[in-house]
Amino acid sequence: MIEVLVYLFENYYQSEKYPDQDTLSRKLHAAGFENDDISEALDWLNGLSRWKESSLPGALDASSSHRVYAIAEQEKLSAEARGFLAFLESARILSPLVRELIIERAMAIEEESVGLDKFKIIILIVLWTHRGNVDALILDELLPEGEKRQMH
Repeated sequence: MIEVLVYLFENYYQSEKYPDQDTLSRKLHAAGFENDDISEALDWLNGLSRWKESSLPGALDASSSHRVYAIAEQEKLSAEARGFLAFLESARILSPLVRELIIERAMAIEEESVGLDKFKIIILIVLWTHRGNVDALILDELLPEGEKRQMH
């Protein structure tokens, strides 16, 4: 599923939008992705689109927010991933609301654990779908080492 999300980002980053689900499903299938991976990725994206910042509590203020991870979150999200998320929030790249969205979407992945590389991809997709663009320096930090790309 992560590979599908990376493919979507690589191919639709410039347009800031991807096609409707049926068209997208056909294009992903034509690109060689398995039906299960396509379904899982599209379901994951649908879960992402359901989140609206206005539906989240307004009490999450960046100056006073502190995140304590539930046991299930600690077990699924690597220490490096949690540390990276704290770094992005302290650098004011993420708001507490976006942090919560990222955690929720990471927990929605059907894998036992989420390491730093997968977590960075989740962050990238969340920022892309909510902001429409990603700062070049942040993009460089979020793409896994072997996958640095030129985005024009």
